[in-house]
Amino acid sequence: MRVIAIVNQKGGCGKTTTTVNLAGCLADDEQRVLVVDLDPQAHSTLALGIDPEEVDENLYDVLAEPGGENRLDEILVDVDEWLDVAPAAIVLSALEQRLASEPLETRTERLRAALAPVSEAYDYVLIDCPPSVGLLTFNALRAAGEVIVPLETSEFAIHGVEKLLETIGLLVERIGHDLTVRVLPTLYDGRTRYARETLARVRERFKDVCFDTVIRSNVKLREAAAKGRPISRYARSANGAIDYGALAIEIEALGLLMNDELPSLDEAPREVVVRFRDERANDVRIAGDFNGWIPDKGVRSLIESDSGTRVWTKILQLPPGEYEYRYVVDGEWVEDPENAQPEPTGAPRSVLVVR
Repeated sequence: MRVIAIVNQKGGCGKTTTTVNLAGCLADDEQRVLVVDLDPQAHSTLALGIDPEEVDENLYDVLAEPGGENRLDEILVDVDEWLDVAPAAIVLSALEQRLASEPLETRTERLRAALAPVSEAYDYVLIDCPPSVGLLTFNALRAAGEVIVPLETSEFAIHGVEKLLETIGLLVERIGHDLTVRVLPTLYDGRTRYARETLARVRERFKDVCFDTVIRSNVKLREAAAKGRPISRYARSANGAIDYGALAIEIEALGLLMNDELPSLDEAPREVVVRFRDERANDVRIAGDFNGWIPDKGVRSLIESDSGTRVWTKILQLPPGEYEYRYVVDGEWVEDPENAQPEPTGAPRSVLVVR
């Protein structure tokens, strides 16, 4: 069972649209799919044709009540033969207050524990997260093995995703749980030069972490949500159905690669050491296409002092190859001042070459 959280602290970027329509396309391919609606607004629940006011029990009863983690199957609603939903309701917004007295480790394990008994029943679990990084999102990240970050093709959205990746890196470090993160460009209007240029910057910035699939702006997606149906069941020939169908195929293919692709002997990792010096910095992390652009994921760090200047040593295990990277210095993304290579566009980039 692959558990995928759809996360972005920004609203209106396509989290619910991606959750519902990806679920529909996977279900069309006869994959057993469970949508977990963790957003108190219950938009995924509504977009799958279910009125949260008419549901007797919802995820709050599973995550807040003693022993609730053992009865997730009791609240599930069938959408069709291949697709179920764990519905949300506004009461989910009270979960953090309800569990305030519990240790953090216990509070963030609720969803993971609830999914364990149904692990044989589904091929995919898609978790629609609220537009904030709080207890509900913590639970989603703890339960998931993969994260999709929908990214609206705008400059401000790119900056927001950089901050989100930094936050996910801190959470990964805090909860001791590894995640595979990928960025999904959404709300793309290829008719404008601005959108085309922004998409090019997204691909240059995130490289292999970015899906090949791009979700185009499509009014049919909004119409399908209003009708309570995934786009593939509402307008199969619409751009939205084509795009989410392509995303489903890409995700299925990535799953096969994760299961079958093994590194060859000549790709054995080497130890790579880089250092950052700054007398004013308080926190320095490193992120690149070697760790999904999640700061300090899979990195061993040492902090020393050299003649009054603080030195951060980052130790990485990397197979041979070429890797772009940046430092996150007190929350700001910067190139390596000792390894900033000018590009024809004038923007510098830092690259590690491992032989």
